[in-house]
Amino acid sequence: MPGLSSTRELAPATVTPDASSTRWIDGLRPPRSPQVETRLYELLLRAARSEVGRRAGRLRLAGPELDDIAHQAAHDAMLAILRKLDTFRGESRFTTWAYKFVIFEVSGKVARHFWFRADEPLEAEHWGRLADRFGLSPEEAAESADLLAAVRRAVEEELTERQREVFVALVIDGVPADALAQRLDTNRNALYKTMFDARRKIRRFLVAHGHVSQGTGG
Repeated sequence: MPGLSSTRELAPATVTPDASSTRWIDGLRPPRSPQVETRLYELLLRAARSEVGRRAGRLRLAGPELDDIAHQAAHDAMLAILRKLDTFRGESRFTTWAYKFVIFEVSGKVARHFWFRADEPLEAEHWGRLADRFGLSPEEAAESADLLAAVRRAVEEELTERQREVFVALVIDGVPADALAQRLDTNRNALYKTMFDARRKIRRFLVAHGHVSQGTGG
């Protein structure tokens, strides 16, 4: 029957997790296995330390402070994973899925450390992201100090909490969209819509305060 055939074609395929992922999930469901919890935390901490180490130069931190960020990220990622365990669909290995959580947590903590210290200048690569986002001319980008201060004000005063979180994660800290979508229980299209709205609000603020011209960029 045509209707039945159409329904079958539209039905989502069932994904069976691999054996290793199944063991992780079974061990983390209540009553949780302390051994599996410990293994997961150790895995997340190794991933967090690696990611923090990669960003160490930008953070201008070292030693115990860096390790503290890694521990915080691993702890918060662990809690998020346990809360969202039932959302794991087996489309990737469990460890790959879990790794996205710790990348998000590290990125978020690095972004907050950086973004809210207004005395720290943006590095060239991060300023380049901002300039590209707003289609700034070389002349406008050259006035980076005043413009950056204005962007900070716009982010803090004009954006919703969700827009601010997405903007800082994607633009300032370069969090992969897939990792951010996973952590926020959304998808890439929704993130891009949020970014579009945030960008429009920030640009409107910059135009209103004379930092960029009305016709510059999109």
